[in-house]
Amino acid sequence: MSESQQTEPMEEAVGEPAHPRPATPVVEKPPRQLSNLTVRLMTAAVLVPFFLYTIIAGGLLYLAVVVVLVLLGLREFYTMIEAKGADPLVPWGLAGGALLPVVAWVGSEYHATLLMTAVLLGVMVAQLAEAEIREAMASISGTFFGVFYVGWLLSHSVVLRNFHSVVESRWGFAAASSVDPDAGIFLMLFCVTSVVLSDTGAYFAGRAYGRRKLAPTISPGKTWEGALGGVLVGAAGGVACKAIFDFWWPDLSSVFGYGFAAILAAILAVMGIVGDLVESLLKRDAAQKDAGDLLPGMGGILDRVDSSLVAIPVMYYLLLAYTWLQVI
Repeated sequence: MSESQQTEPMEEAVGEPAHPRPATPVVEKPPRQLSNLTVRLMTAAVLVPFFLYTIIAGGLLYLAVVVVLVLLGLREFYTMIEAKGADPLVPWGLAGGALLPVVAWVGSEYHATLLMTAVLLGVMVAQLAEAEIREAMASISGTFFGVFYVGWLLSHSVVLRNFHSVVESRWGFAAASSVDPDAGIFLMLFCVTSVVLSDTGAYFAGRAYGRRKLAPTISPGKTWEGALGGVLVGAAGGVACKAIFDFWWPDLSSVFGYGFAAILAAILAVMGIVGDLVESLLKRDAAQKDAGDLLPGMGGILDRVDSSLVAIPVMYYLLLAYTWLQVI
């Protein structure tokens, strides 16, 4: 074979156009999302200072915030029962619920009870004008229960914040002289601290030690170990709250001593767990994970105040009984 014959194929190969390989596709990584716990903490960082200021400031600002919470919570509640097929009388329920804290502010829980009676009668009469009667029982009961569950229970935060005035109206000036006019600041913070720390303690204790289910058909994630941890942390938090006030503002926290504080805080922690389970029961019945989505990482308003809905009235009436025993 000649030299030209040997090199010709090589020249043809060299002369062929190059075919570059396709570029390796660049896979964009999805943006890293914040964990639910991080989002909850960020939301809490905004809400906690605001509500602390509201409780300390009191007055009409405090009343307005309570009314707004009632309206938002009621709207979430009615949305849940609407998902069940009920047809609540929403305007009546919202009006009655919003009026309850106002009546408690200008009067007392007794006047709020009178309003509750008027709301029930009004709802029954309003239902008579509805064209659809097939769901009358569900409509009346659902509407009224919402007013009671959200409006009536949360209205106790008004009388607890104004506890000095409550004592004076019940047992006179002499009895009220032992209660500082601003003692309601301490009482509300004591209650909220016990409940919030109970929820926090139950969460972390449940994750670390949870074995036995507390209410598997209602809230599968809750355990007896978590509940016990929540009660212990909540009780400790209540006592710590009193200690802080005793150091900085002793006049406000002189309403009761440390023994009663420990017992009361433990009871409030238990009531907070009960309140959380009650709302979980309602959400499970409505096949909803959260009552709403207003608060990032926390769900809705009811998801945040569910524990306090039960704890605040319990604290108020136990405190009334304790004060009465001091008076007699």
